[in-house]
Amino acid sequence: MTAPLRGYRPTPPSSAQRIEWPDDFGTRFTLMVDTEEEFDWDGPFSRDNRSTRAIAALPTAHRRFADRGIGVTYLVDHPIVTSPAAVDTLAELLRDGHSAIGAQLHPWVTPPFDEAISPENSFAGNLPADLELAKIAALTSAITAAFGAPPLIYRAGRYGIGPATTAHLGDLGYRIDSSVRAHYDYSAQGGPDFSALGNDAFRHADGIVELPLTTIFTGSLRRHGARLYPRLESLPMTTSLAARSGLLARVALTPEDMPLIDALEAVRVAAGEGVRLLNFSFHSPTVAPGNTKFVRDAGDLAAFHRWWDAVLDLLDRQSIRPIDHDGLIEALDRAR
Repeated sequence: MTAPLRGYRPTPPSSAQRIEWPDDFGTRFTLMVDTEEEFDWDGPFSRDNRSTRAIAALPTAHRRFADRGIGVTYLVDHPIVTSPAAVDTLAELLRDGHSAIGAQLHPWVTPPFDEAISPENSFAGNLPADLELAKIAALTSAITAAFGAPPLIYRAGRYGIGPATTAHLGDLGYRIDSSVRAHYDYSAQGGPDFSALGNDAFRHADGIVELPLTTIFTGSLRRHGARLYPRLESLPMTTSLAARSGLLARVALTPEDMPLIDALEAVRVAAGEGVRLLNFSFHSPTVAPGNTKFVRDAGDLAAFHRWWDAVLDLLDRQSIRPIDHDGLIEALDRAR
């Protein structure tokens, strides 16, 4: 099969679609980890990339969050959920009483394998709708069998949602999608364009709630970031020049390729602008040096942990409290 659609561009939500959190919600943050196999991010996609050895390093990182009372939602993909050792490791982490399992779809390693391997088809939303549904269903069934409960939160690997994705999720009992990466555009790679979508949680027309991965504009031109940044991206070197000059920077809330000083400023800006929910993320192989470009050695891993220590300390000073998987679902039940 070949993918019939490229460059999906979701429509920005109307004011009626935006989530109004309960009055007692305050300002919160959540952490969702893309829990996946190791593979070469710069290499070709392969169905053979199913190694999950890096999961053995996850408990050490998990303890640092658990000690602060932070529940982590582990968005597991097919190689993880079909690895008995990985499932056992994650089951132990869930014993903290706050952490939970969600789903992440890497279509190239998830059955049925009816599509050609290609960069475009690595975005699951580009697949024919029936094939995308079959892959999500296979992943959902595997997670339910491994952990005894169906997942309620979904993320498309590579942020690859399409026009049918949330309808599939509704059919399969999901409550939340967290595939949108606010203010990012992957259309040049054949993926979706989120440049017009911001950080607000919203309900899709089919009822699925979207929790975008938080992206904050900083700098003196930040209030115009959503309009200016796509223009800067079209010109060589202009985004880095704008960031270095303090005019405009785009900061995703992740320790992966986001300098600490920028992340701290992004948290301050978010708090000042009244963002109610900050959605942080990283990829599980990053916690084992040598698996991603973000942590290549022990020094990088120490910097990764320092990033989290400093960011979590700032969140605490700003009275931005963690909210876990179940708390999030409960808050959505009370939201308007």
